[in-house]
Amino acid sequence: MVSGDKVYPFSLEGKTALIAGGSRGIGEEIARVFSLAGAKLVISSRRAEGIEAAAERIRQASGGQVLAVASSITSEKDRRDLVDRAMAWSGRIDVLVNNAGSNPASGPLADVAESAWDKIFDINLKGPFMLSRLVYHAYMKDHGGCIINTASVGGLRAGGSLTSAYGVTKAALIHLTHCLASEWGKNGIRVNALAPGLIKTRLSQALWQDPAREQRLATSPIARLGVVEDIGGAALLLASGAGSFITGHALVIDGGSMVR
Repeated sequence: MVSGDKVYPFSLEGKTALIAGGSRGIGEEIARVFSLAGAKLVISSRRAEGIEAAAERIRQASGGQVLAVASSITSEKDRRDLVDRAMAWSGRIDVLVNNAGSNPASGPLADVAESAWDKIFDINLKGPFMLSRLVYHAYMKDHGGCIINTASVGGLRAGGSLTSAYGVTKAALIHLTHCLASEWGKNGIRVNALAPGLIKTRLSQALWQDPAREQRLATSPIARLGVVEDIGGAALLLASGAGSFITGHALVIDGGSMVR
């Protein structure tokens, strides 16, 4: 994306982005936007049929190159295979988006089962850390790059008993973002987090279908529910040259609800 002798600051031409958790919702939207910006994509999720279908939708929307890989963020073998396949296919991983997430531990903290607590930390925190470390050693340590972690405003403030454990993992993910940005900046690696508010996805369905929450949204500065299209552009800012001086930051995208 060049105009005269100037490079468009939001271009991802010549870059390869690996998006974990890219089969639907926020992850698929980020993948679509990155593909439109010129990136080659490697997208992953647990189910082969879901990730293949998402890859085809993205190809139809952008005409871009997309490799779909069925991979579980909680499996060491799958994580290694994902990075190995991405490197074999493209030879580079310039952008990593850690978007895979889950909330199997909904409800008051006093009632959360230990097994659910362990699972939510494995998916929302351990998986992103381990995948980031693999990508660091496979490519970014010597070539630089950008890592984006999908966190939540729930990691910045308590958001209610349904999402308390989820919020704890996202708070830890934001601090992991700070630590990796501090340690890996010398390698030319920027590490940032997205902190969405309530976005209309399948994962958050129990929240956005709550009539009481709908009433609270009506009083926020941008009086509507967020949609996945609100997130893709923010991710592109952080991934592209337009965000070259941004690192260690958690970008809140919540329609202004935190300023109330």
